[in-house]
Amino acid sequence: MMTHQAPTIPLPKAWNQHVKSATLHVISLAQYATSCTRGWAADGINPHVRQKAEVDRLQQVFAVVNEQLRIISARMKSIPAHGRPHYKSMERMAILELKAARGWSRTQPVNKFPDFVRYAVQRLKNVCPTMGKVKIAETLCRAGLHLGKTTVGRILKESPATDPNASETATSVVNENEETSPKSDTTETGRIVTAKYRNHVWHVDLTVVPMLGGFWTTWLPFALPQCWPFCWWAAIVLDHHSRRCTGATVFTTQPTSESVRRFLWRTIYDAGATPKYIICDKERQFWCGGFKRWCERRGIKPRFGATAASPSSSGSSRR
Repeated sequence: MMTHQAPTIPLPKAWNQHVKSATLHVISLAQYATSCTRGWAADGINPHVRQKAEVDRLQQVFAVVNEQLRIISARMKSIPAHGRPHYKSMERMAILELKAARGWSRTQPVNKFPDFVRYAVQRLKNVCPTMGKVKIAETLCRAGLHLGKTTVGRILKESPATDPNASETATSVVNENEETSPKSDTTETGRIVTAKYRNHVWHVDLTVVPMLGGFWTTWLPFALPQCWPFCWWAAIVLDHHSRRCTGATVFTTQPTSESVRRFLWRTIYDAGATPKYIICDKERQFWCGGFKRWCERRGIKPRFGATAASPSSSGSSRR
């Protein structure tokens, strides 16, 4: 069977310049029309129309400011970290004020050292047992790594760190074993749950939805309470076969196991079906005798972990 290819039409000269000019003209024309319409609405008699015009103006300002921040952030990210300009003292104070106003939280503390630092300290102690924490700190300081003696002592009391390259080697070995081993070996263990039809496997998860950028604050314990009005607690039930959100609800505070069970019962009633498996984590709402007995009475098998079809099941429900 012959396949007909679309004819290639050469683009005219100066095509890029024409496209740029047309784009700018379209944006300017849209801005002109929007300004005229918004001005007519702002002078109107109806208060709802005036309020709508003000909301539309604020939304446009918000979109323009976000675009400006995106351009500035892209420019700063293109510059190496050691070549970026330093903030002055007044700008640093303004950043802290903005952090306090938005409640920004860091995913990793600033003073947390990476794993290779822990590995280096523990290896020095294993290779040279006579070296104390002060001598280890001095040795690393000569190499350019500044650690306090208390930090070295805390690292030595922690569990032994593994070789950074060991995880990659172990992962490659596991992948090779999985490729060479037959598929029946994994299914015979009975530990993998695969969704075969709709309402066969459900996943339930709880997540915190902050109202601001995070939970950071300036007073002890340097975190806002995880309850309303600072955040919502969202509970989501996801069907793994159809990838459909079967049920969802919100709580003002961290829900108890009884609240989660009532939510699951309402979801089962609305869906008109009872799942065979429920995938969840080991939070206190699920990892308790009441939840296990509730599942047993309804013929549900609770499983704690991920499914074969979706190893990152908790991440999909959060998204």
